[in-house]
Amino acid sequence: MNMELSRRQFLTGAGAGLAGTTLGALGFGDAEVAYAAAIRPFKLAGTTETRNTCTYCSVACGIIMYSKGNLSKGEKAEIIHIEGDADHPTNRGTLCPKGAALLDFVHSETRLKYPMLRKPGSDKFERISWDQALDRIARLMKDDRDENFIQKNNDGVTVNRWLTTGFLAASASTNETAWATYKVVRSAGILAFDNQARV
Repeated sequence: MNMELSRRQFLTGAGAGLAGTTLGALGFGDAEVAYAAAIRPFKLAGTTETRNTCTYCSVACGIIMYSKGNLSKGEKAEIIHIEGDADHPTNRGTLCPKGAALLDFVHSETRLKYPMLRKPGSDKFERISWDQALDRIARLMKDDRDENFIQKNNDGVTVNRWLTTGFLAASASTNETAWATYKVVRSAGILAFDNQARV
C-alpha cells in the first residue's frame, strides 16, 4: 500500500498521537485499568493470598504472594504471582525492580533452601537439618564466648564484652523482631553488630 503524506499531514498525525499518549500517561485513559481489571480475577482465581515482607533491603516493603495448590488435599502449593501490597504503609503497593522480580528469586534453581555445612578439609557442602544447624551455631558461639569474654578492662571497670564474634541482623524483619535481636546480641556482649542493609 502506497500512501502519500505531506509534511503538514505527518506533523498533524504525530501531534495527535503525542497528545493521545500524553493524556493516557497522565491517567485520562482508563483502557489499561479496565484491561487489567478484566484479567486479574482470572489469573488469581483459586489462589491463596499470603502477605509478607520483601527480602531484599531495609525498606521492608509489603508484598502479597499468590499460590496455587490445596495443602489440605496434600497438594504442594506453588507461588505463581507476587505483587506489592497496596495496604502496606511503607510502599503502598509499589515495588522496586528487585522486588518486582521476587518470583524469579523464589523459583531460582540456585537459591539456598536448606542449611548446608562444609566440614573441615572437605571440598563440598552437605545438607544438614535445621536442628543440627542451630545446635552447631549455639555450641560454637558458647565455646567462643567462654574462651574470649572480657568481663573487666585493664582499669578494673566491668565492660562485659565479647569481641571475637560478630552478628549480622536481617533488615526486612519487623520492629519486634529487630528489638528482640538487638537485646539478645547486646546482652551477650557482642559489639560487632551490623545490619544487612548497610553491607
